[in-house]
Amino acid sequence: MSTHIASDHKTVSMTPEIYRYLVDQAEPPTSAQRELTEQTHALTEWAVMQIPHEQSAFLTLLTRITGATRVVEVGTFTGCSTLAFALGLPPDGTVTTMDLSAEWAAIARKAWEAAGVDDRVELRLGPAEDSLRALPEEAVIDLAFIDANKDGYETYWDLLVPRLRPGGLLLADNVLYAGQAADPDCTHDAAAIRRFNAKVRADPRTESVMLPIADGLTLARKRTGATGR
Repeated sequence: MSTHIASDHKTVSMTPEIYRYLVDQAEPPTSAQRELTEQTHALTEWAVMQIPHEQSAFLTLLTRITGATRVVEVGTFTGCSTLAFALGLPPDGTVTTMDLSAEWAAIARKAWEAAGVDDRVELRLGPAEDSLRALPEEAVIDLAFIDANKDGYETYWDLLVPRLRPGGLLLADNVLYAGQAADPDCTHDAAAIRRFNAKVRADPRTESVMLPIADGLTLARKRTGATGR
């Protein structure tokens, strides 16, 4: 039985006016970020895969707060989230990002160059599972982000958690899946996300919280002393 009471529910219904106000409270996008957003929107049906600006601002701030120097990202798309991480990294930091599409990567590369952070980005094209397994064992990760094929989330989680430093963070996007993941009878990608969410909550190596940012963002921290693969 849930221990929550009705007064715990304080989520604000997001009207267009409230959303615009919320976005206005974030650091404004850089010229490179604005241009990348416009280019991505030109992809029409695929543009929905781009994270919104308030999420980009959150990723940059989180990177700075944690003092991360090594970030690993599963799912590049046109490089919006990669750019957000790179902007939060120190000059000697690196974000290793993984994707299958050379076409989308070409758009991303131009944005990274325009922002002057391309020297902080390492792009690996190919199946993310292979790229993750190829990471050197000694390459300890400070911060990781999963935003790719939903049926691969559990595999990516299992490959990333052991590589996180104690106290390191692992983020997963789309964990509400437009609200469908809350339905016990959901199917397809929503069902994959629901299974992933259950896996995260049951993993003793991490502590986590699901945030109602965009389509849902899980923030997990690796517990000190956790080592299991």
